[in-house]
Order: sequence, then structure tokens, then C-alpha cells
Amino acid sequence: MLNKFFKLDENNTNLKTEFLAGLTTFLAMAYILGVNPTLLSQGGMPSTGVFFATALASGISCIIMGLISKYPVGIAPGMGIIPVFTYTIIISMGNTWETALAAVFVSSILFLLITISGLREIILNAIPLDLKFAIGAGIGFFLAFVGLKGAGIIVGDSSTLVAMGNISSAPALLAVIGVMITLILYLKKVHTSVFLGLVITSILGVIFTLFGFGAGNALMPSIPTEFISFNFDMSLVGAFTKGFGQLFSNIPNLLTIIFSLLFVTFFDTTGTLIPLANQCGFIDEEGNAEGIDRAFLADALSGIIGAVLGTSTLNAYVESATGIGLGGRTGLTAIFIGIFFLLSLVFAPTVLSLFTSSVTAAALVIVGILMATQLKEVDWNNMVMASSVFITTIMMILTYSITIGISWGFITYAIASLATGKTKEFKPITWLLIIVFAVSLFLGL
Repeated sequence: MLNKFFKLDENNTNLKTEFLAGLTTFLAMAYILGVNPTLLSQGGMPSTGVFFATALASGISCIIMGLISKYPVGIAPGMGIIPVFTYTIIISMGNTWETALAAVFVSSILFLLITISGLREIILNAIPLDLKFAIGAGIGFFLAFVGLKGAGIIVGDSSTLVAMGNISSAPALLAVIGVMITLILYLKKVHTSVFLGLVITSILGVIFTLFGFGAGNALMPSIPTEFISFNFDMSLVGAFTKGFGQLFSNIPNLLTIIFSLLFVTFFDTTGTLIPLANQCGFIDEEGNAEGIDRAFLADALSGIIGAVLGTSTLNAYVESATGIGLGGRTGLTAIFIGIFFLLSLVFAPTVLSLFTSSVTAAALVIVGILMATQLKEVDWNNMVMASSVFITTIMMILTYSITIGISWGFITYAIASLATGKTKEFKPITWLLIIVFAVSLFLGL
């Protein structure tokens, strides 16, 4: 039955290969179970509830991806959208996390409609390729900055705004060791390097604590005595009663939030699925990807699932390439990934006690490095694109806002193109995006 449904023989794979591919991809993605609660809790969300939502939403979404698209791709809360959710929508814009969750639900519905209508492809083709690379790379720098700041390696300074913290302090020292360990594992081509880095660093954190050197209050793991109870205040029930009223009470705020979520989600998901499809051999000589529309659909549905269960938008993970590299070629790999996420639900007390800000800093820095490598694809000899990419990246970091960085990047692109007479290449939708960004930026929406 499995062979017939997933076409295992046709894809030159088998049950054992798909299982191992699913396990490998899960271990490569598992760092999100520690990172997501850490980052979303900074926006006021309860860590245990976020862990539960992350594991459950990821598990369900991976299984849906496997059944609908039959792609060997894992889905979890996107590392590109998490900082938008926490630091832009909640902290910078002053919204509650209930409002942010309601916005995720609304934007996910719109994203699903965009996917079904085919508008997703139209918008994608209207954005310059180099700016797509800049957005991904800029988010990578932003994530690394968040990790370094959370661990105390980077601190605020009244004279220079930021400065290096006390590296000899236990939290900062643990984070530095964690980054080095994770980097070494990655350079040694260990497929689960980020996850293993988290585990090793968390163990070191416990050792630090046992010897009296507190490193982010790492605790000895405890065996759960009862199953985790679901926090309904984080579900759609709570969002309807709290978040939706707040969300629709301020229309300019609503439009800015929804646009920000849609924009980052759009490029995160689309930019990930295309290369993964290519790695699987699903893209033909004309550039058409077999079944990509079904993969887009499953990916869009995952955002709605995440909002209902209480986490930021989910999207396809580039770490799926690890399982694909081991031979995973069908949706059975994705289903195994989902099963492992569901099994991880019982480990919430252990994970949350061990994965402190100092521990997760390593994952954020390494993932940031990997995302930043997209800059190698930029045509730096083209000053129009070079200036736009540079402004996008640096403004994301300095303004502590992904949305503002993207806005400045597009405005720079428009001005530089006008100065060089290259606006003839612009499509109407490109002008529309530039106008929206300019209005949003200068009105402070």
C-alpha cells in the first residue's frame, strides 16, 4: 500500500531509507523546539504552551505535507518569521501576543488564497532576485544579533549603542563555547550539527550550574509526572476573544502587520521549496517543478494550523535537505518527521529547563551564518542591486526591524533604478510594492 501510494520503487527508495531520512531531518530541525519557546516568550507568551504548540503544529503540518504533496519536506515555525512576530509586531509595534496570533491566522488565510489563485507566482516574479537574497541574508544577520544579545555577548552601551559584554561571565562564556562546538560539528559535515550543538551546550550549562557558575539558570531535567495540558488561551479560542478585537480596532496597524507577515512568509516558503524540489529531482529542464503547487498548498495550510494551536507562522525547512541527501524522496519522509515531532511532546519539561538563551544562541548564530551565505549570489558589480542589498541588510540590524529593513531596501532600489534609467524593467506590481513600502515607512505605520 505504501509503495503504491508514495511510489517508493519509482523514486528508488524504500521504507527504511524514508525512515532514516525522516529521523535525520527531524534531528536537524529539532532545535526549533528550544529556540521557538525562548524567542516567543520574550513577547510574553508562556514557554510551555509555545513548546506544545510548536511540536503539535509541526507534527500535523509535516504529515499533511507528506500526504498532500508527497514531498520529503519538514515544516515548523519559520526562523525568518519568528523575529517579525516577536520583535517587530509585539515589541516594536506594541501589540499583544494575542493580537499577533490573530494576525498570523488572518495572514495565513490570505496566504492560502494567494497560493490557490496563482498570485504567489506573479508576485515572486516581480521582485528582483538579488533583493530576495538580501531579505533572507538580512534575517540571518538579525537572528545572529538576537542570539548574541540574549546571551550577553552583545550588550547596550550609552556611547556606542552596542558593545561587547563580559565574555568571562557564565552565560556569555557558555554561548561562545556553544557557537564554536556547533560550528565545528557543521564544518565536519555532521547532518544534525545544530541540534547536537544544542544538546552538548545544554549539558555544559548543567555542569556550569552544578559547579556554581549559573549560565542562564539551566536546571537538571525532570521526568514529567503528567502529560502537558493544552493552554487554550493560546488557541484560536483565546485569539477570537482577545486578539481579533485588538487587531481590527486599528486598521493601519492591521495592514502593516498583515503585510509584514505575508511578505516574509512568502519569500521564506517559496525560496525554500524551490531548491528542495530541485534537490529531489522534481524540476524538469524547462524549470517546472512537479507537484510544487501541492507543496505550496500544504505549506500555506500549515500557517493556519500554527495560528490555531498558538505559534507563529510555519513554513518549509531548508534542513530537509539533510534527509533528502540520505535518499528521502517521498512524502513518507515528511510523515516520519511529523511523527517524531508529535513524540517530542512528552519532553517539554526537559527541553525548556535546558535550552536557555545562552544555549539557543549557538543555533541562532549558525542558522544566521547559513542564511547570510545567500549574499554570494548577489551581483555586487551592479551598484543598483548592491546598494539596495546593503541598505536592506544593515537597516534590518540597526533598526531591529525586518520590515523597516525591507522597506528601505525597496525604496533604495527604486531611487537607484530611477537614477540609472532602469525603471523600464519595472512591472506594475513592483511599483505598487514600492509605494506601499514608502507609505508604510514615512507614515510610521
